[in-house]
Amino acid sequence: MYVTIADFIREWNKEALLTQKVLDGLTDYSLKQQVYPEGRTLGRIAWHFTTNIPEYLAHFGLKIDGLEKAGNVPTSAKEIAETFKNVSSYASKIIEEQWTDESLEHIQEAFGRQESNAMILMGLIKHIVHHRGQVTVLMRQAGLKPFGVYGPPKEDWLHLGVENPPL
Repeated sequence: MYVTIADFIREWNKEALLTQKVLDGLTDYSLKQQVYPEGRTLGRIAWHFTTNIPEYLAHFGLKIDGLEKAGNVPTSAKEIAETFKNVSSYASKIIEEQWTDESLEHIQEAFGRQESNAMILMGLIKHIVHHRGQVTVLMRQAGLKPFGVYGPPKEDWLHLGVENPPL
């Protein structure tokens, strides 16, 4: 749990950088990858968590501009990656400007529960991490090597001297 805005910003920046590296590995073709025919595409999932950042923060009282054309999933992987980079940077600036360490203790209604703003911010990170995991699986299905977020992908184990990577 975060007790200071600086605590949150440190984790936010770390997770945003990891997410950026995943998004930077996407191709335009990979954006069409689906788990099943009626499911979301990789592009829709990545666009969802990107455009959701300002929506989420605004829902919990921060004054932040949303994205124009948020409902239209880009066909360009570069556009999604660039938008995430800009939105994540903008979000940290807005949080630093509008909330204080004391704001983190404020309790409000969040998804049917009473949550502190610190827990609400943690929820935002968890939401992105959840969808980032989906994106890495879909990248693999699309034939791409995903970025090793918390550990190396299977291809990088050999470079670490491990011939039989753990399952």
